[in-house]
Amino acid sequence: MVVVVSDLRIDPVDGNAMLEQWRHVHNVIVPPAAMGIDEVRERGGRYRLENAYLGEVLVGCSTVRPPEGEEGVATVIARVLPEYRGRGFGAALYEKGLRYAHVLGARAIETCVLAVNEDGLRFGARGFVEVERYVLDGETEVWVDLRLAPSRA
Repeated sequence: MVVVVSDLRIDPVDGNAMLEQWRHVHNVIVPPAAMGIDEVRERGGRYRLENAYLGEVLVGCSTVRPPEGEEGVATVIARVLPEYRGRGFGAALYEKGLRYAHVLGARAIETCVLAVNEDGLRFGARGFVEVERYVLDGETEVWVDLRLAPSRA
């Protein structure tokens, strides 16, 4: 499914200002995994990070982790600030990330959602199946890994 959202612009993160914007959205959406700017910079060296803007207003961000393992699993994560949800921005971010993951050679697609993020789980329920629920060492928050059904990957 291709979602066209007028006036939405999705740009690869480039430079400190955009890294800080990506960090802001990430930390609002997943506070238990909040990152400092150095962690974001390091992540940006390993993964594709993008920011989404409605005009000049930051509305979301995404991460694409390249395929790995024998199954060629890439991870695509779309995050939209709460006040901008329900307008198709998450779907647009996800579709763009999905296309990029396929360019990298992904044969399977996963995403991960903080279990308390009901909007994220609802979004994931469209075409995904739950793979695993887990708590990271030393943490208390539950995370949910979802895999895109083969017919949608």
